[in-house]
Amino acid sequence: MHNLRQLAVFLAPYKLKLLLAAVALVIAASGMLLLGQGLRLVVDRGFASSDPHWLNLALMGTLAVVTVLALASATRFYLVSWIGERLAADLRHAVFNHLLTLEPEYFFRNGAGEIQSRLTADTSVLQSLFGSSLSLALRNLLTLIGAIILLLITSPWLTLLVLLGIPMAVVPVVAFGRRVRKLSRSSQDSIAELGSYAGEALQGIETVQANNHEFESSRLYGHRVERAFEQAKSRIFQRALLTGFAMLVVFTAVGLILWQGGHDVLDGKMTAGELTAFVFYAIVASGAVAALAEVAGEVQRAIGAAERLLELLAAKPAIAAAAKPSLLPSPVRGEVEFEQVSFAYPSRLEQPAVKDFSIHIKAGERVALVGPSGSGKTTLLKLLLRFYDPSQGRILLDGIDLRTLQPNDLRRCMALVAQEPVLFTGTAEENIRYGRPEASNEEILQVAEQAQALEFIQRLPQGMQTYLGPGGVQLSGGQRQRLAIARALLRDPQVLLLDEATSALDAASEQKVQLALDKLMLNRTSLVIAHRLSTIVSADRILLVDKGDLVASGTHEELLESSALYLQLAKLQFRD
Repeated sequence: MHNLRQLAVFLAPYKLKLLLAAVALVIAASGMLLLGQGLRLVVDRGFASSDPHWLNLALMGTLAVVTVLALASATRFYLVSWIGERLAADLRHAVFNHLLTLEPEYFFRNGAGEIQSRLTADTSVLQSLFGSSLSLALRNLLTLIGAIILLLITSPWLTLLVLLGIPMAVVPVVAFGRRVRKLSRSSQDSIAELGSYAGEALQGIETVQANNHEFESSRLYGHRVERAFEQAKSRIFQRALLTGFAMLVVFTAVGLILWQGGHDVLDGKMTAGELTAFVFYAIVASGAVAALAEVAGEVQRAIGAAERLLELLAAKPAIAAAAKPSLLPSPVRGEVEFEQVSFAYPSRLEQPAVKDFSIHIKAGERVALVGPSGSGKTTLLKLLLRFYDPSQGRILLDGIDLRTLQPNDLRRCMALVAQEPVLFTGTAEENIRYGRPEASNEEILQVAEQAQALEFIQRLPQGMQTYLGPGGVQLSGGQRQRLAIARALLRDPQVLLLDEATSALDAASEQKVQLALDKLMLNRTSLVIAHRLSTIVSADRILLVDKGDLVASGTHEELLESSALYLQLAKLQFRD
């Protein structure tokens, strides 16, 4: 229950609604208990005495109690449902905000689909618990306590029979609780894996179909579905045993009560109305115990969900600022320096991606990074953006160690155009505005025109307001690339990072976009990964990287004469 108590902080802002819900809950439980007294009066004062006046009064009083009970129950239901939905919304927001602070490696390591499942499915489980199950549990607990008190007042001897049944129902709850909790956690993990696999297959549907992999994907998905079903079946079976056993024990006790109570009425030890009220309270108590047993299963399931969500909230960002972060100068000049930097990805610690890399890039200098595939060029850009921190050495921006900067402050003065541009569900305008949400419409149109994107955007059905679909699937690769370039232009960065930014463009578009990029790179520090000779030749300096090492530096003509590797790349890899 410690995990659930940790979530109580999300309920703190809604104390008033919690208080009102508690009041409504007490009134509803009290109204349920008063019904028993109404039935006693109906039987003893109405039916047994054959007095129509008392019968009418008893029935009218019972109706009044039922009315109050209905109003209180409706109020309780609305308030607790509101609280449950609000808790789920706040929890989703808090977890999502925290996830945005975590480094990319965390998502590669844990799987974005798995994390997404926790963010949606597990919060829904908690919403159900706090929005209904806990309220029902509290109502039934109050009802159970009140029913036992009234049972004792009515007939202490018969109450012993009821109390014998309650421990026999509670013991299985404790015994099965831990088992249900483990099965719930396992079942939720399987559902998360199921969602992750389906997400990957649907996102890569073209690859699936191009490789005739539909049947195999269906088989693998079906295997995961069945595994999730088997685990869910085990969880359901345990909960069914728990609930069924509890109900069997309690209602057996009710049967014994009727048998013993009937003999007491025949012997004149109690009235028929008292027996009616007693049986009503016994049924209420047994129903409350059965409901509590059912809620216990929900609680165990919610504890598993809470564990998974709290794991996300407890994850500490590997990339964080120092306790007293440094401030960048204003304006940022864009001077970059790598000092004996070494780095290996966490999944490949034995294979360094960058080794003892040192270079000084002057403010406003245009530097091209070239080298074989897998040589570490993109890794250098990721280190500069501080998606990762080097294991050795340090990286400086305007003489300040990146580790001492707030990541947001660092990235605010940079812009990245990746080889595979990422667009988001939304319109063309929204995807460009992603670079700077406060930008004006005029600025959006200006950067779209500079990136040679305005022409094709205007041909879309609703222009800038055209919905592009998930990932911009309605656009060609070149069109997506130009939108990404427009987004980078909008950021107006001091340091520009281009990772094959024009690779998806045809020759005509590439020439136009290159002119826009030339303007963008003017008086800005630019690191460009490129295979186009025209881009490489226009750089102030070329860095040749191989297996994480800086093996040569110079102009195109200098490297052709001094580096056999560069000459080979020029012949085989450079386009134009």
